Amino acid sequence: MKKLDVNPNAKALIFDLDGTLADTMPVHFMAYKNILINYGIVFTPELFATLAGVPAVETIRKLNEMFGTNMDPEKTGFQKEGEYEKIMHKMEPVTPVVELVKRYYGKLPMSVGTGGCKRLAWKTLEILELDKYFDILVSTEDVTMPKPDPETFLNCAEKMGVEPSVCQVFEDGEPGIKAAVAAGMMYTLVTDYYEVTTGKEI
Repeated sequence: MKKLDVNPNAKALIFDLDGTLADTMPVHFMAYKNILINYGIVFTPELFATLAGVPAVETIRKLNEMFGTNMDPEKTGFQKEGEYEKIMHKMEPVTPVVELVKRYYGKLPMSVGTGGCKRLAWKTLEILELDKYFDILVSTEDVTMPKPDPETFLNCAEKMGVEPSVCQVFEDGEPGIKAAVAAGMMYTLVTDYYEVTTGKEI
């Protein structure tokens, strides 16, 4: 597999969190599986793959359409997030990306731009012992327009005190790549550098 590296023109680095720094997909999968069994839905890796990157509430809406269930999207989405938090200690780091963070720590400004909530984002960084590498984290509470809108990443650039054009974004999802392009930033799709495991049992 090719080696993940920084563009020679980059003067600052921005990292997505879920699927980029943290391999959280197996944890999300198990959280859904554990909750949905109560509603008679057998949640499979194949089904999860079709819903990757979709927020919890929207996922429950889609599942209602598919299975003819009438789960309350807000309530069931909240239950899923609670289940996720209970088992999130089982997540693993995305090794090539974490190694890059450690290699460039103190050499280039770095920040995290995530579509997740701030509290769980910091908790994720703590579990992976990455919190000491980041002072700047822009979460869903900090923006009015989430990815694919560029606001998350532009906010990161502003907090780091650098121009968007010299930022390199590391992402695992299409909305994040679109956000990086819209922000006029360099970007790297990290899934080219590690094996994605969406529906693994943990």
